[in-house]
Amino acid sequence: MKKVPAILLLILLTNTAFAQDAKEAVTRSCLNYIEGFYEGDTSKLVQCLMPSLYKFGYWKDKTTGKYAPDGNMTFRQALDYAKKVMDKKKFAKSDAPKKVEVLDIQHTIAAAKVTAWWGTDYILLSRQNDQWMIEQVLWEGPLQK
Repeated sequence: MKKVPAILLLILLTNTAFAQDAKEAVTRSCLNYIEGFYEGDTSKLVQCLMPSLYKFGYWKDKTTGKYAPDGNMTFRQALDYAKKVMDKKKFAKSDAPKKVEVLDIQHTIAAAKVTAWWGTDYILLSRQNDQWMIEQVLWEGPLQK
């Protein structure tokens, strides 16, 4: 009978450790995403983006003040963008926002919110071979004053 509480405690500790490890891994994937664009580091993007990436967003037009679709970005376009950042040395400012909020983690899927210089991204990830990979991104540019 004394084994039951010990087994329950072991299960609880295992689940808590798994949840913390998963949160750290999701956070790291999201940071690789931001840093890949900020630093022009394609290797960080390859580590976190699925080749089937679908990124779509809205940018606020300075003239009209209205948000409009800004098109989608594929995996290849993400790498090309990062390469351009590196080639032109147009890195993000040192004080550029770099915030990750993990919203939910399940066994094979997760959701996160990322705040970066370009605005806010809502990110959907899947666990692929014990690596959290970004599948889809929906973003909106920052509020412009």
